[in-house]
Amino acid sequence: MKQNALTGNNEEFLNQIRQNIANAESIDIIVSFLMKSGVKLIIDDLRNTNAKIRILTSNYLNITQPEALIILKKELPNLDLRFYNKPHKSFHPKAYIFHTKDNSEIYVGSSNLSRGALTTSIEWNYHFTKSDNPDDFKTFQNNFEDLFENHSIKITDEVLKSYSKSWIKPKNDFEIITESKTFEPNPAQIEALYELDKTRAEGFDKALVVAATGTGKTYLAVFDSKNYKKILFVAHREEIIKQAAKSFKNIHNDKSIGFFYNKFKDTDKDITFALVQTLGKKSYLNGNYFKRDDFDYIIIDEFHHAVANNYTKIIDYFTPKFMLGLTATPERLDNKDVFALCDYNSVYEIRLKEAINKGFLCPFRYYGIYDDTVDYDDISMRNGRYDEKDLEDKLMINKRAELVLNHYLKYNSTRAIGFCSSINHAEYMAEYFNRMNIPSAAVHSGEQGENTEERQKAIYKLTNGELKILFTVDMFNEGVDIPEIDTVLFLRPTQSPTIFLQQLGRGLRKTENKKYLTVLDFIGNYKKANLVPFLLSDKAYTKKAILNESVIEFEYPEDCYIDFDFQLIDIFKVQARQELKVKDKIILEFDSVKTDLGHRPSRMDLFLHMDEDIMQAMKRNPKLNLFRDYLKFLKDANETTPEE
Repeated sequence: MKQNALTGNNEEFLNQIRQNIANAESIDIIVSFLMKSGVKLIIDDLRNTNAKIRILTSNYLNITQPEALIILKKELPNLDLRFYNKPHKSFHPKAYIFHTKDNSEIYVGSSNLSRGALTTSIEWNYHFTKSDNPDDFKTFQNNFEDLFENHSIKITDEVLKSYSKSWIKPKNDFEIITESKTFEPNPAQIEALYELDKTRAEGFDKALVVAATGTGKTYLAVFDSKNYKKILFVAHREEIIKQAAKSFKNIHNDKSIGFFYNKFKDTDKDITFALVQTLGKKSYLNGNYFKRDDFDYIIIDEFHHAVANNYTKIIDYFTPKFMLGLTATPERLDNKDVFALCDYNSVYEIRLKEAINKGFLCPFRYYGIYDDTVDYDDISMRNGRYDEKDLEDKLMINKRAELVLNHYLKYNSTRAIGFCSSINHAEYMAEYFNRMNIPSAAVHSGEQGENTEERQKAIYKLTNGELKILFTVDMFNEGVDIPEIDTVLFLRPTQSPTIFLQQLGRGLRKTENKKYLTVLDFIGNYKKANLVPFLLSDKAYTKKAILNESVIEFEYPEDCYIDFDFQLIDIFKVQARQELKVKDKIILEFDSVKTDLGHRPSRMDLFLHMDEDIMQAMKRNPKLNLFRDYLKFLKDANETTPEE
């Protein structure tokens, strides 16, 4: 016999709900919010019933989790799922209504659809039947019908995508859930898997997923490829394919694992992990090793590299049923088109700011430290990059190492990574820190497996606390994950947005005791230094923004702290001004003079108050004349011509 009064702190309410689901012909659920944890408790029951199901919930206070909605839509294709459509009005009903041929039942109380509310929390719910209380039942049912039919919007894929993009994790958690010991998709992966299923249903055989470092791109590929027989995973570093093999084995434990690089030339395994440098050779891309259709599913990791020659050879050779490209940073400074390789089918994207806002990555405390120990104007350039030998000579000085050490000691770091410009620079920094009694090591990628054992030892020692910091060149930019890292140090002039975000991402994985990542960025007057605030905020770079806005007040991710030394603000503005054309400088100068004078300047005002450098630049340019083009400049500045 069912209980009528349920007070929680046990699974009785959940058990009765499951029993009602099994017997119902139709089900109506109205709750303030949905949580993934609650949906998972009853999704199998809902999937196994033939009942018509309607669910009305809300986006009130952003508590409803997007992944909970996605699970419902994916598993219950005939579900009618809706949002209450009064965005600024409180929405607190909680009721579960079950209809059968003979009778109807309702539970009304305090339980939303979450694990705690259905099991261990103190929740009061009351159960009664339509036959016992027809008037009360009619009141609740009629009100549900009115809300559902007249005050709701259907949660279409477009509505869901919009809600997911704007969703920010609530400041206060409404329940504490112990992490599952089993492998299952995280929220970002749930969203991406839903989009991948949709794109295949639409007939696409290629897709690109753009996801911030730390959101679980490799496991996304593991879950998405589960129903395919033969799988190929391609990457460009040994650490990446070895770590990926472990991830795949955790889920695909019934499949055989093989490798294709160096001395390993497996061709008959269910899942093959290949280095692009090996597989991309002409001597291996032929029928003696692999047929074109050997693989059903191919993953190209770090897909921003895929425009390179060996990658394109692999992509052009094989004809899988599906190809998945994975990257955190698809944009390239050389303007090569990564998206074209996946037929411009970018199905899912979650960048740094969104991933932190949703709670998928831990927040950071960023300190932009003014570094005047190096004058980058004195370092020679080759093909748009600083000369490596000249750069390392300028960086490897005790004055700079002391600056780094002093700032490092300000924070209680237990495990850190310092990104250096070269192997010599990394070894120099490790030696300096060791002399200062801070256990350190230098690690680098090497070639074709060189130094692999030493690298693994160093990583192990950092993880267990024997070392405090690893100084590295590039091996931690991609693929190598040490979630326990609590501090990263940028000790090189990082001109590439891709490398900057990858280095930052090395420390953003969440662990139980890590509240935030400390970022120490040592910035001088190197080229493109003014990109940094834009990369941290996901704001599109414009010269006007950095000249007219305060970078401190950019919209950074939730719960993140950003502090730039005041000298850096000046460097950012100087660099932005250097990028301006003369015409742009004149328009900005017009705005500046207008602000100083308090009115629109006349031609004579401009002549008297304009910056001398800009005046000289105009004189050097015969196409520009201050007086002749004054009206044109006013037009460009969106100004009305003053009376003179």
